[in-house]
Amino acid sequence: MIICIGAGPGDVGYLTQRGAQLIREADVVAGFDAVLNVVQSLIPAEAHVIGMAYRDQVAQLDEVARLHHAGKRCVVVFMGDIHFSGFQYLERVERACGHPVESLPGISSAQILASRAKVCFDETTFITFHRRGDLDPFKRHLVHVLQDQRNAIVIPCPWDAARSFMPWHIAAYLLEHGISPDHPTEVWENLTRGEAEWHGSLLECASHTCSDMSIMLIRTLAPMASQIEAAPAP
Repeated sequence: MIICIGAGPGDVGYLTQRGAQLIREADVVAGFDAVLNVVQSLIPAEAHVIGMAYRDQVAQLDEVARLHHAGKRCVVVFMGDIHFSGFQYLERVERACGHPVESLPGISSAQILASRAKVCFDETTFITFHRRGDLDPFKRHLVHVLQDQRNAIVIPCPWDAARSFMPWHIAAYLLEHGISPDHPTEVWENLTRGEAEWHGSLLECASHTCSDMSIMLIRTLAPMASQIEAAPAP
């Protein structure tokens, strides 16, 4: 058996009960070191733990696949939710195994931000730049999202300086492509707090630096009016 589990945004309290149960029952628990640290308290003492980093993930996932094919109960743990920003990693797991694998959803930082900031996903588009490969199609999509008068929740790309696309880069790109500098913008770095770490305009965001562990909300200039029935007359 092999299953990929979303572990939530860095706090074991956001892991689902089913995910915790599968980790406790696993023979093998694998994932990036930062994610394994989150679920460390749930990993059985006798389990084989396979940590990895970006540079050695292919080799380590090959070892997970070998143990899976040997009949071990294997769990690969992802930060947040797999299908918000971990899909490329899921593809690597499936490539190593040679077949599709089961996945268990987790809670993404995007979902927590939506809750903290009081925005509805019906009126919001999620875009992640936390990916390898060409970012240009996703950059253009973000421009269209804001032109369509929707909120945007954005996970930046925090890697090496040559290709990083952090909130200040994102703001500058949008301004260069005709998006209004007046869009209310928030940068959240600690989602266990009740307030954004920083908020201001898109123009101001272009000169605001923040840590790699950040997520961004760009609010529409034309929020949708409430569609529930009118309040009863007093």
